[in-house]
Amino acid sequence: MKRDIIQINEEKCTGCGDCIPGCPEGALQVIDGKARLISDLFCDGLGACIGNCPQGAIEIEQREAEPYDEYKVMENVAKAGPNVIKAHLKHLYDHSQKDFLNQAIDFLNEKKIEVPEFKEEATFECGCPGSAMKDLSENRAETTAEPQILSAELKNWPVQLQLLNPNAPYLKNANLLISADCAPFAYANFHQRFLKDKVLIILCPKLDKTIDQYVDKLTEIFETQDINSISIVHMQVPCCSGIEVIVKRALEKAQKNIIIKDYTISINGEII
Repeated sequence: MKRDIIQINEEKCTGCGDCIPGCPEGALQVIDGKARLISDLFCDGLGACIGNCPQGAIEIEQREAEPYDEYKVMENVAKAGPNVIKAHLKHLYDHSQKDFLNQAIDFLNEKKIEVPEFKEEATFECGCPGSAMKDLSENRAETTAEPQILSAELKNWPVQLQLLNPNAPYLKNANLLISADCAPFAYANFHQRFLKDKVLIILCPKLDKTIDQYVDKLTEIFETQDINSISIVHMQVPCCSGIEVIVKRALEKAQKNIIIKDYTISINGEII
């Protein structure tokens, strides 16, 4: 059975990463300086990433894709080198695709290709852990102390970029904090460490469907509001780094040069 699926022209691709936020399935990653489709399994073929590619390097093709054949996929993955192999294995592992993962490892063993370590959690540069289930309760120390009451530092409303008015008066000469919407829940001291004296804007580069509108709205803010500074807070998962891509695109469109302070939060709630 043939179905639609994306194809990436490596000669045109510059590795800018603009396509990453447009892939809600997390099937795209930038590896070795090129955008890669690391798993056919998670590409829906709808081409949401195409409009985000400034080089026109992504297109839809029809090819044999059903029933899914892990061996055929691994033939292409293996040609791309060890980093892409590792990314594909970790992608299957993180999405609990045990049968396909075993088939992929069998393929590597048959071809006498080294099976890379893909289960580590120290870094996520090649994986897709954003939707992987984790129980974090075991990492939390028990305490009997009375909870400390901290003051809230939020100074603006609304905070979601989709709802924000780019002409809001509190944006004038503001210090912006642009945060992934998961980060305040993961980092316990978010208000005191990041939010104090800043205007908050939140978004999700993976699940929000209005990425182009986000770029346009931030462009308008940067063009008209004389922004003093920009801080970004995002999670340690590949899709979340799309926030930086969105902000940089908006700065480029607005022809503004503002230094970005970029903070990454681990899933365990630590600043990396």
